[in-house]
Amino acid sequence: MDHVLRSVPGNVQWGLWDGRLKPVLRIASGDRVTIETLSGEPDDLPDPSLGYDIVPGHAEVLASAFRGPGPHLLTGPIHIEGAEPGDVLEVRVLNIELRCDWGWNLQVPTLGTLPEDFPELRRIHIPLDRARNVAKLPWGQELPLAPFFGNFGVAPPPAWGRLSSKEPRAFGGNMDNKELGAGSTLYFPVFVPGALFSAGDGHALQGDGEVCLTAIEAALTGTFEFHVRRDLRLTSPRAETASDWITMGFDEDLDDAAKAALRDMIALIREKSGLSAQDAYTLCSIAADLRVTQLVDGNKGIHCVLAKSRMP
Repeated sequence: MDHVLRSVPGNVQWGLWDGRLKPVLRIASGDRVTIETLSGEPDDLPDPSLGYDIVPGHAEVLASAFRGPGPHLLTGPIHIEGAEPGDVLEVRVLNIELRCDWGWNLQVPTLGTLPEDFPELRRIHIPLDRARNVAKLPWGQELPLAPFFGNFGVAPPPAWGRLSSKEPRAFGGNMDNKELGAGSTLYFPVFVPGALFSAGDGHALQGDGEVCLTAIEAALTGTFEFHVRRDLRLTSPRAETASDWITMGFDEDLDDAAKAALRDMIALIREKSGLSAQDAYTLCSIAADLRVTQLVDGNKGIHCVLAKSRMP
């Protein structure tokens, strides 16, 4: 069955993940949902005189939503019938589309990868040509767009309380992984009945690292298909694309994030191939890539990528 979840007041959470939230939509395993998302707090919206399209309802959501400790607008949560703690929620990203003709990029004093080098606040708005699928940067350069959702996942355990939307964690959240575009499939460990999936933080384009603090942030619409998996057991998110397997690690220490991503890739290789741990470790050293996902979200991110063609 197909559903649509609009980004209207009551359907959008501002700056938080919380396993105690009530679902705004209930679906069955196997259903598809087209989810509208928003991007930007009040100061991030462009001046109306610039002539950009503003997504209808954006201002109303900002005026009515309860403000949590983080900055992101997340549409949801969605209850998937039959999902129970210990299960895995498989999320197929079927399609992603831009909702507006602009995005924004932000530098903030004390934040980012080089705060000592860039102490000034800077916020710019970037035209997005949807017909040509390019961003027009202020210095005249054009770059092709590659949209994805930076912040999505399932609800955390209720005992964790109300969490900021800033940090990526075991339930997903602000992963900011540019590999997770249309055509990718995510696997999230389930912590609460119904899984309670939410999505937001659309990115039109981002480099690995997201070094200055943000990507080209933009409102997106995504179509997702959900499947409850009882044949899998995970403690952190995994992903796959048509060509690659991806594991992820999140930690304040980049070394520890790398270790987490690598350990999960070793576990994945063993599950798929039956190799010993030492052989899987060797395979990672000669065939897998550790990439810096992002450096700016409190918990830094590393993702480990192994081409499916190199899986034994």
